[in-house]
Amino acid sequence: MEKVELLAPAGSYESMEAAICAGADAVYIGGKKFGARAYADNPEEDRLTEAIRYVHLHGKRLYLTVNTLMKEKELEEELFDYLNPFYQEGLDAVIVQDMGAFLRIREWFPDLPIHASTQMTVTGPAGADLLKRMGAARVVTARELSLEEIRAIHSQVDMEIESFVHGALCYCYSGQCLFSSIAGGRSGNRGRCAQPCRMAYQVYDQDKRLRGVGDGFVLSPKDLNTIAMLPEIIEAGVCSLKIEGRMKKPEYTAGVVAVYRKYLDQYLLHGKEGYRVSGEDQQILYQLFNRKGFTDGYYKRHNGKEMLTLGKPDFRSTAQELTDAIRAQFLNTELKEKINGNVRISQHLPAKMTVSMGGATVCVQGQIPTEALRQPLSRESVEKQMRKTGGTPFEWEHLDIEVEDGIFMPVVQLNDLRREGLRQLEEAIAAQYRRRPGMRTEAELEPCFQGENAVKLAACVETLPQLEAAMDSQVDIIYLDTMAAEAEQYKRLVHEVHRRGKQCFLALPQIFRQEAKSDMEKNGTAILRAGFDGWLVRSLEELAVLAKTEVPGELVMDHMMYSWNKKAGAWLTQMGSVRNTAPVEENGREWRQRGCCGGEIIVYGRLPMMVSAQCIRRTAKGCDKKPGILYLKDRLGNRLPVKNHCRFCFNTIYNSNPLSLLDEAEEILGLRPACCRLNFTVESREETAAVLKLFEETYRDGKKGKENIPGFTRGHYRRGVE
Repeated sequence: MEKVELLAPAGSYESMEAAICAGADAVYIGGKKFGARAYADNPEEDRLTEAIRYVHLHGKRLYLTVNTLMKEKELEEELFDYLNPFYQEGLDAVIVQDMGAFLRIREWFPDLPIHASTQMTVTGPAGADLLKRMGAARVVTARELSLEEIRAIHSQVDMEIESFVHGALCYCYSGQCLFSSIAGGRSGNRGRCAQPCRMAYQVYDQDKRLRGVGDGFVLSPKDLNTIAMLPEIIEAGVCSLKIEGRMKKPEYTAGVVAVYRKYLDQYLLHGKEGYRVSGEDQQILYQLFNRKGFTDGYYKRHNGKEMLTLGKPDFRSTAQELTDAIRAQFLNTELKEKINGNVRISQHLPAKMTVSMGGATVCVQGQIPTEALRQPLSRESVEKQMRKTGGTPFEWEHLDIEVEDGIFMPVVQLNDLRREGLRQLEEAIAAQYRRRPGMRTEAELEPCFQGENAVKLAACVETLPQLEAAMDSQVDIIYLDTMAAEAEQYKRLVHEVHRRGKQCFLALPQIFRQEAKSDMEKNGTAILRAGFDGWLVRSLEELAVLAKTEVPGELVMDHMMYSWNKKAGAWLTQMGSVRNTAPVEENGREWRQRGCCGGEIIVYGRLPMMVSAQCIRRTAKGCDKKPGILYLKDRLGNRLPVKNHCRFCFNTIYNSNPLSLLDEAEEILGLRPACCRLNFTVESREETAAVLKLFEETYRDGKKGKENIPGFTRGHYRRGVE
């Protein structure tokens, strides 16, 4: 049986110790920067270096989360100095979301393994293979993948697969959530999620409130618990079983790890046959933490009402008796490693101690013994002192002692010999993992798109009435969403767009999984024959598939193909992008630092706040496989449109107010983008036409009208995110 890793969360140094004591093979932890849990008790640099030494002493591994999106200054001026001390100490891997960070780490620390974060939204073999060819050692799959999808990655791509097996589930695909960011300025992509998904929402179909949603916690999934199906997950190809919970207490970490360690060992020893989980152990997991029970996640289902809490959350504490037992067993005990050694004390020679553990061996010398005047040293008295390993991470497995007759050595000298030997052994173990410093390369001049004198206008449409309004307008480019029409209609629609003197791109789905792959395979001929000028790319999987199949046409990267920094943007350009869309969470000043010359900027539209495998319609009304729009009403009375994209089986929750940078036209045009885009989602034909007219007058004709879009927001253009 291949080695399977049990990977535990560490939101603090104490949680890290608890996880290792309870049986974790590895921990993932954040430092003071760039981690996706900014509000955890992340250790300072010295403490984190100590944590690396601790796990290595016990034969375990530590992975550092560097999985936030990075602004230009952070990437080029801060990341190297932040990582270098941990790299030198022997850091085992980094977990990364930002592609600019990925590429810089490869350059600066070429032998440091990189794990592609779940926030990269890796959903298939093409994306995983692309990351492997770039140098990723491991991919952390999207939580929404089924066993079959994981098995497909495993069978087609020779790389490590890590998947979540226990803990909190996000409602949104990780890395695709802007809810907390847009609603309150705390970005999940920056580790500061305020968890608006855990609040109650009313569900409306037009003006009719739907009642079949309990207390309204329709965005709050139950916690994941897969202890009963570990064999299936492992046999699908997962080599690292990841427990979520860096915001949880050490008792939670230790308790969950201990249960999973027990059953993982059982499976590794006896196999799948006879694998059973006791009710008592399930109860331990339940008592440690649950939200209205558990779910076994997406491994065997695409979505489901039964996965959600719906009811008001219970505010409860773990049973005190269980907490006390966990603390006594894993938090209030010292983890000891077995060592072997010998001590030689001979007349006229320095006392000598040799001690070893694994591949590390040290030999230290002490004082020269004197002639015994009264009570000579005995083997028993020496052994008594040498076995006092309290306060150290060691205990003797075998200790050989030789003492010549008639000599004497004070107890303090024996203790000094022992302490120095164990200190040097600990240092020798740490030294086995250390590296030379990384090599910082100068930031090369990144390729930049060529800015054009005249900025083009583009409209992205999701319905045919919106398309008709766009064709009647003065926009230069139309992005036709895949859900706007059936594939057999594409050729006629593209022909009509071309007849109006405009380019037509196909806007691909934001999530590309088996449903999208099957649709593309079924309709591939019709899509290719339609004559699209190019593709609006929204996922890593799509980019990899297009690159692999060499589909003709230009590639434009949408905003969720994150390019927060020049390095990430340059990589997208190298992958064939003719325009990268500016990140919607950066402000105008950060856009200038990043550079928008020759790129694309979204100047209007309801931004997607969540993209989910779950379905509000199925939860509230049942699945009828008919695309439509429902609304979520929050506690402030805002109505958030929700679209169910049935062809690809995912939901998009849009902001209640549209982004409008109509009155920022002068500054936006000063950034020299090649294209400014308007996104239309729930607008009617008339609303679409009216908005297009306003932006044409301002962005194309230079008129400064006072009118703006009713109820608009400038998004992050002025405020940005922390």
